[in-house]
Formats: sequence, C-alpha cells, structure tokens
Amino acid sequence: MSDRRALLTAALGFLQLRQEPPEVAPLRQWLDSWRGVGHVVKGLNAQGLDLELRQFPRGWRANLYPTGTAHSIVVASAWEPTPWRAVQEAGWLALSRADQA
Repeated sequence: MSDRRALLTAALGFLQLRQEPPEVAPLRQWLDSWRGVGHVVKGLNAQGLDLELRQFPRGWRANLYPTGTAHSIVVASAWEPTPWRAVQEAGWLALSRADQA
C-alpha cells in the first residue's frame, strides 16, 4: 500500500512543477482527462479518501474526505478551471499533508 501511495504522490508531485520538463508531458497528457481523474480517484480511495467533485460557473471544486466518515471533515480542497486539475491539486494537498504528519 505504501508503494501505491509513493507512486501517486510522485505523479501528482511532478504535475506541481512550475516549469515542466518534456518528460512530464506524457504524464500530464494521461492525467489531464476523465480517465486520468478516475485513476487518481482510485488511488486516493485506496489511501482512505473520498472525493466530491462539483462544477461551478467559474471552475471546479474538489473536496477530499476521510472514507467512512461524515463528509463534514475536509482533508483537502482545491478550486481549478478543469476537473482534472482540481482533483490533482486536492490529491497533492491531501497526500503532502499526511506525509508531514
């Protein structure tokens, strides 16, 4: 399970780079899609997180909650112009916070 977490954290971490090297382009292309959202959500769910994704007139909001609890405890939240970026950012925030604990 920690190997899967490390892979997910690394993938989301590469997407946080301000200047992406060409090697990151295939990762970005793969994860910047609905299929990519599904893969990230599956990985986050394996880490004990549930996703709520909502569209608003000016973008998307992704909230992550602990699995099996009332969805009043937000682990991480992100507003972004695309659904995949919102999920990626919220996932990165959740995983990087948990790594610091």
